[in-house]
Amino acid sequence: MAKTAGAPLSISRQTLQRLPLYLEFLRKYKEDGNVNVSSAVMASALALHPVQVRKDVASVSTVDGNPRIGFGLDTLINDIEDFLGYNNVTEAVLVGAGNLGIALLSYKTFETCGIQIIAAFDSDKSKIGLSVHGKEILDSAKITDMCRRFNVHIGIITVPAEQAQMVCDCMRAGGVLAIWNFAPVKLAVPENVIVHNENLTASLSALSSMLRQRKSHNK
Repeated sequence: MAKTAGAPLSISRQTLQRLPLYLEFLRKYKEDGNVNVSSAVMASALALHPVQVRKDVASVSTVDGNPRIGFGLDTLINDIEDFLGYNNVTEAVLVGAGNLGIALLSYKTFETCGIQIIAAFDSDKSKIGLSVHGKEILDSAKITDMCRRFNVHIGIITVPAEQAQMVCDCMRAGGVLAIWNFAPVKLAVPENVIVHNENLTASLSALSSMLRQRKSHNK
């Protein structure tokens, strides 16, 4: 049954982070020949609480689930893809063609998520003009012009910390409104610019600390 239209629900960051996990599971579940899925099945497969999964799904689904059979897979997959913007290609640029930057340029799954990295930039003259997986590495001096001309709104920063703010400013000048920042530094941006910081060192340190605590607890 279709839902009654109403005020849009507020989606938490935690829910947004879980939605791609649901989508990956649902696609594989469909490949196995299933046509319906319940929140209980999803929760069990992903080691999550059924109530949490039910709330997350309800926040993006256009139809109410059937109490006996759950949700139709095709509809639920399409609803999540639409909500996440997977059906609308969003172009992005990447600055910093080092090992991490090249690894991200090589990651094909971004395109299945509706994100297309159209160009990479670097200040290293030896890298400018090279092609990485079909994407040309351009001079960093062209960041602002490129973003403005192609109406790019997403920027990915994989440069050293001391260069990150300058790169951020160039992206902002070109109209970028959302930045995925891998540099270990806090960027100064206006309120209308979204920044998601991805500190790999901090994440690995936290994981190591949790492992030590678990080992200590199990002694």
